[in-house]
Amino acid sequence: MLRLDHLAVSARTLAEGVAAVEFALGVPLVPGGQHPLMSTHNRLLGLGDIYLEVIAPDPDAPDPGRPRWFDLDRFEGRPRLTNWICACDDLAAALAVAPRGSGMITDLERGDLRWRMAIPADGRLPFDGAYPALIQWLGNQHPTRRLPEVEVRLERLEIAHPQAAALREALKGQFDDPRVAVIDGPDMDMRAHFTTPHGPRVLE
Repeated sequence: MLRLDHLAVSARTLAEGVAAVEFALGVPLVPGGQHPLMSTHNRLLGLGDIYLEVIAPDPDAPDPGRPRWFDLDRFEGRPRLTNWICACDDLAAALAVAPRGSGMITDLERGDLRWRMAIPADGRLPFDGAYPALIQWLGNQHPTRRLPEVEVRLERLEIAHPQAAALREALKGQFDDPRVAVIDGPDMDMRAHFTTPHGPRVLE
């Protein structure tokens, strides 16, 4: 089974993305780190059992020589919620039943964090990015265990897509979380509702 692990807000620059999320939710993000393989960097926000990352190309890193994950090379416009990431205990098994193009297993690390992730060769996840990125954490370390408590929790994640029925079918038997709803929409779009110390807030 897949488990909701974290949400990704993409941005052209990390500063722009952090400013947008901090304004929307009213709480500060904390440093994450660099991803040398992808030439990206991030900042993080703990959400209890899951977390949120703002991710952007790292201008101080060399060209990765391959498409960046989350289709960041084609990203344009304002910072926005673009992806959701699901964890599993056996990445190879999860990929065996995932839609074609979900990615190839890649080993990654940052500090004492170790994980494996399915990364599409072209950076583009199935269903225009509406299908989750798949991750398998290795060892007992996870970002949620080191992020400060800011009393923000995900209430509902809405994933809209013109092929919502097909996306629901692809997830059937693999993922079940009452916070996540796949709905019909004219384009791929994501909207997340949160409870915060300042009342209900929305990211989209």
